[in-house]
Amino acid sequence: MTGPVDTARGAVVPLGPNEVALAGGVLGHWQRRTRATTIPHGIRMLERDGALDNVRRLVGRSDAPFRGMVFQDSDIGKTLEAVAWELGRRDDPELRRFYDETVALLEEAQEDDGYLDSAFQRADRVQERWSDLTAGHELYVAGHLIQAAIAARRAIGDDRLLGVALRLADLIVTRFGAADSGAVDGHPEIEYALVELFRLTGRQEYLDLARAFIDRRGHGWLGSAHFGSGYLQDDVPVRDTTVLRGHAVRAIYLAAGATDVAIETGDAELLAVMRAQWADLLSRRSYITGGAGSRHRDESFGDAYELPPDRAYAETCAGIALLHWAWRMLLATGEAGFGDAFETALYNVVAAGVSDDGEHFFYSNPLQLRADHIAGQEEATARRRDWYACACCPPNLMRTFASIESYLAVARDGGVGIVNYAPARISLDTPAGRAALEIETAYPADGAVRIRVTAGAGGPLALRFPGWAAGAELRVDGAAREVAPVDGWLVVEEGLRAGTVVELTLPMSAEVVAAHPRADAIRGTVAVRRGPVVYCLEQTDNAGDVEAMSVDPTAAPEPTGDATELGPLLRATGTVRSGDADAPLYAPYAVRGAGAPAALRLRPYATWGNGAPGAMRVWIPTS
Repeated sequence: MTGPVDTARGAVVPLGPNEVALAGGVLGHWQRRTRATTIPHGIRMLERDGALDNVRRLVGRSDAPFRGMVFQDSDIGKTLEAVAWELGRRDDPELRRFYDETVALLEEAQEDDGYLDSAFQRADRVQERWSDLTAGHELYVAGHLIQAAIAARRAIGDDRLLGVALRLADLIVTRFGAADSGAVDGHPEIEYALVELFRLTGRQEYLDLARAFIDRRGHGWLGSAHFGSGYLQDDVPVRDTTVLRGHAVRAIYLAAGATDVAIETGDAELLAVMRAQWADLLSRRSYITGGAGSRHRDESFGDAYELPPDRAYAETCAGIALLHWAWRMLLATGEAGFGDAFETALYNVVAAGVSDDGEHFFYSNPLQLRADHIAGQEEATARRRDWYACACCPPNLMRTFASIESYLAVARDGGVGIVNYAPARISLDTPAGRAALEIETAYPADGAVRIRVTAGAGGPLALRFPGWAAGAELRVDGAAREVAPVDGWLVVEEGLRAGTVVELTLPMSAEVVAAHPRADAIRGTVAVRRGPVVYCLEQTDNAGDVEAMSVDPTAAPEPTGDATELGPLLRATGTVRSGDADAPLYAPYAVRGAGAPAALRLRPYATWGNGAPGAMRVWIPTS
């Protein structure tokens, strides 16, 4: 089976679950936790909060009124996608029953012309279908249903859900495919669902409509809405946009869809625009954790370098969207550097989105939390919640981890490119014949990656060389090789020969990082990063007051001896002030004391918030 993205038209070709299997490690653990705990929990939440009853009501199996957000059906679609990937890996009676019953329910609820959206199929007809594309999310909901159906077809060979999706997609083409239609959805997502449906079926009308949605956007069709047309990415045409703006999740979903369109149509102009938008995001508008979106008011990007740590929204879904976009940019260009952003988001903002127990979640992901934090909205709470009224993030995490092996490797130049390092087995056909290899590593806790080729007659083996990995060592069958990356790849020619052993050792000492001088909110502070993993101070690890701590940026943090699955806890040299609570709000500079020497303990950012709520910060003032 193939994975969520299946294209042969990019510069490199993704390998799917039929070619890549996890063999433990942190990604394997997250995937097992998703199957055993997070998905069953999510199914219970769909029952508790009415998402399934909303559909049952349409066929007379529930008399409960519609509950939840207007886009509640999308949570069903994302959960079905996660379940499909898991069933493709191994059958399970409980997951199978949920899948079969829910697909049958959707089949029964679908209208004769293919329409399906429980929020607009109400008997009271509070709103007619397609009457509120700005805020109704109908095409967004349809996109998630389509992606679930594609997963079901690829993972378990089931065509029932695909039949539902095709009837709905055909209705959408009929309704919105006319050349003179200006219509787009207020929340992008349908675009890359339609492209993937084209990849599955070969039907050109799906790709044509996806391209039309991209090109129609930016002409003000959606109106100003509550936060303005920029919030909806409808103020400037996509091809004229170099600055990401508006709602962060929508913006990045739109970019991912546009990149898909560029891949399938060979549109070099559109891909160049995506490069410009990507450069703007990475150089001016992204958090060190891979988070995106600095404003709570409209969940949006801010100005260039507007990156306040305490007000970071950095929605979990925006981190997942960045995974989608980074992966597509890598496929489109063949440049491994896009994998750096992928792993940063994965091991930090995305991983932080779910608790150790797999049943509690962060919606927003701040980089600083004060001890007296007061949340004005539920998604900004100081602790993870078991679900949200707007529950987009938890099922998005489910489908991401359920298919994570599909983002490990690509076929390139007649061989294999390893993008993300995890214990895994890879097997694929190459021009030189069948090749198979095994990856052994404890990455990202440890930087040693060992690849043993178990079958193959030759061909290149390429390894992504992270941009942070200066000083890395490469050995082939014990002999040192020059570390000379090209487009982010270290290439071992003829590496895919049976018996070859390739060892990459990435330096994993902690690094103290300073921000751009224009990032005013974090001027005078530093962060600590070890490989791709960002660290934070959390109150539960420190005896002193975290909010009164400063760090010596010239002293390299060292491991403490305690560890998490993402790496060791670190000890840094710093100071802690006393008497802050009684100090005046403003005072002459000389009055502020330097503080007493203190040993600071830091942990991987993604692991914070699993105990009692308390202060936390990524960016630490310098002493």
